[in-house]
Amino acid sequence: MRGQHVPKGPPSQIVPRHGDPNYPGPPFSWTPILGSSHALSPPFLGTPSPTEPPDYPIMSPACPLLCLLLSLTLPPPRATYMPAVLWDRVTLTCQGSGTAGATTWYKDGQRWGQNRRDSFTVTESGTYTCDRPGSGLSPPVIALNDRLVLQVPARTLLEGDTVTLRCRAMWDMSVDRVRFYKDKKDLRMSLRGNELSLSPLQQHHSGRYHCEGSGPFWASQSAPVTVTVHGTRGHKSPSPLLPRALHGARVPPQ
Repeated sequence: MRGQHVPKGPPSQIVPRHGDPNYPGPPFSWTPILGSSHALSPPFLGTPSPTEPPDYPIMSPACPLLCLLLSLTLPPPRATYMPAVLWDRVTLTCQGSGTAGATTWYKDGQRWGQNRRDSFTVTESGTYTCDRPGSGLSPPVIALNDRLVLQVPARTLLEGDTVTLRCRAMWDMSVDRVRFYKDKKDLRMSLRGNELSLSPLQQHHSGRYHCEGSGPFWASQSAPVTVTVHGTRGHKSPSPLLPRALHGARVPPQ
């Protein structure tokens, strides 16, 4: 259509540049961490390849020394959805053992300019970790600033539950013609605006999801998210809410 700009080629052909709203971002794997008491984000690591990159593998839930706490300045329910997006105002706090005030920050594996600060507000998308002498490196946290982001609840997804997937445009701009895909197949399911509800959850709902949408002068595709359905309601797994030893999303006290 004349006058309408649509990024050419699939996302794999776009040069990955953090902060570029036309780049749909690297894929990542979502698996809730078990055995906790506050809603937390999943840890991620990995490096996307320019073609069909693998999901980010999940790290061990054990984090006895040093961890990242990811705080969102939004009330529930949005604060309980992951991954984090910069327009929600993301704050990272390096918390744990080691010398406070001697924190070294890393972004995408490189030293970051927030050294010696224990907390800061994220202004660039990327993969963040922190380090303190004698504590080692924290698990990573990913913050996205993509034009379109698929978010999933930051909790264990159990058989029999109802779960809502959200396809959010940058700065919560209006998004039209939203479509959800599972394992690259169009779900063609009834939507509520930019949200897809799955109920009741079954094992066959596990898979790789992404969404597509468009605005007046753009069209985009989100990074894929791997969703895993666990157990049954009768054998409920521990909540994915971790003690402060693990990094994650926290809602500030009201």
